[in-house]
Amino acid sequence: MTIGAVLHPGGSGNAVDEVVAAAKEAEAAGLGSVWLGQRFDYDAVGLAGLVGREAPGLAVGTSAVPIFGRHPILVASQAQTSQAATHGRFHLGLALGARAFVEPVFGVPYERPVTRLAEFLTVLRSLTETGTADFRGETLTAAPPMPAALPGAEPAVPLLVAAMGPQALRVTGELGDGTLPFLAGPRTLGEHIVPAITAAAARAGRPAPRVVALVPGVVTGDVEAARTAAAEQLAFYDRVPSYQRVVALEGASKAADLLVAGDEETVAAEVRRYFDAGATEVVLTQTGITGPADQARTWRLLGDLARGAAPAAAG
Repeated sequence: MTIGAVLHPGGSGNAVDEVVAAAKEAEAAGLGSVWLGQRFDYDAVGLAGLVGREAPGLAVGTSAVPIFGRHPILVASQAQTSQAATHGRFHLGLALGARAFVEPVFGVPYERPVTRLAEFLTVLRSLTETGTADFRGETLTAAPPMPAALPGAEPAVPLLVAAMGPQALRVTGELGDGTLPFLAGPRTLGEHIVPAITAAAARAGRPAPRVVALVPGVVTGDVEAARTAAAEQLAFYDRVPSYQRVVALEGASKAADLLVAGDEETVAAEVRRYFDAGATEVVLTQTGITGPADQARTWRLLGDLARGAAPAAAG
């Protein structure tokens, strides 16, 4: 199994030092990848490059960098830098973002998001594969006057999108390498997301897409405390239409209902459900973790699953 975890920079010390230390712990536990969300206090692409250089056994990725308020030439240069720094272990995850975090924050209109996604991916593909672009579209222009290929940034950076709606999945299947769904449970993956992106990729003559399922989960002996923590951590998503849709498709009423929590056997069984539904990779977001003991148990289980070992009970 290809297994990873999301890292959350923070704490009381140097955030970069702390996230690098956490990545090394994940590497030692046997995880295959770590992922970083984009916030307003750090650059996820740059931090992923630093983490990957310090933890050479891990693939590193972003989940995910919103495309509004950014230009694909600049994102391509960031991604290529991290790809070279990690010697080919960087994965660029992008997102459309939400209107509430685009218009009042960046001062740009949240218009024609699917068209912008298609144009953004077209430019990124050209820049990361050929080092050139001469694109004049409906939502952006990209025509760098000199070559933009970075020596050492090989292979071409994989382009993933946090796509879950039908149109975003179509564009991602046609132009990207895979999707990064979050809060999309096994039913939603198997019945909606995987078929849609797979069909789009096939029509476009693209390889079978990656489906990197981000799953809120924790191995814990206190499920109620985990659910209370998850309800607080995931409350934001209950106000975002795209997440409301996938939560409803799973038959749930709120994001926290998707939390996977319990002992090692319980969480392992739920992780396997995601793979059975078509996920090619599963990444636990550490939602619901209430202390270092929960994190240690969770990472130990993920390492066991990545190695193909049976989950070991706590003790």
